[in-house]
Amino acid sequence: MQKILVSRCLLGHKVRYDGAASGPFDQLAAWQAEGRVVAICPEVSGGLPTPRPPAEISGGQGVEVWEGRAQVLTAEGEDFSAAFLEGARQALALVQRHTIRIAVLKANSPSCGNLLTYDGTFSGVKVSGEGVTAALLKQHGVRVFSELELTEAAAALTQLSKPV
Repeated sequence: MQKILVSRCLLGHKVRYDGAASGPFDQLAAWQAEGRVVAICPEVSGGLPTPRPPAEISGGQGVEVWEGRAQVLTAEGEDFSAAFLEGARQALALVQRHTIRIAVLKANSPSCGNLLTYDGTFSGVKVSGEGVTAALLKQHGVRVFSELELTEAAAALTQLSKPV
């Protein structure tokens, strides 16, 4: 059975930076009931507490954090980059352990965002790009979707599950 990596906050776990959850979602609950879901919060897995100060990528996007050309910073300038990188490594380890090819991660997150993230100014402005975990997973061939793309994720899962 094809497993799916899912952000814990989307499953209703209160692990967001503000101590809240972003789910649950019916589709994710159905996959969870089927035993398909492997859950992670990269930020918590990387060692950050809940709640924690909000953080944004400054100087680029997730790929640039991996290259050392950008940082994940709080509004006060605290550098969370190491924790974000470690959490992404743990997500990749789960992907490899479970042969996961699809992930559903939290939209706009500096860890999990797959299409947009905040611009690093803490002004609420979103820019095209991806978070630290999403970037690493994509580099390793994982198709990354957000909770706004559950229909597309379900179609990708159906395609992967078809016999060859």
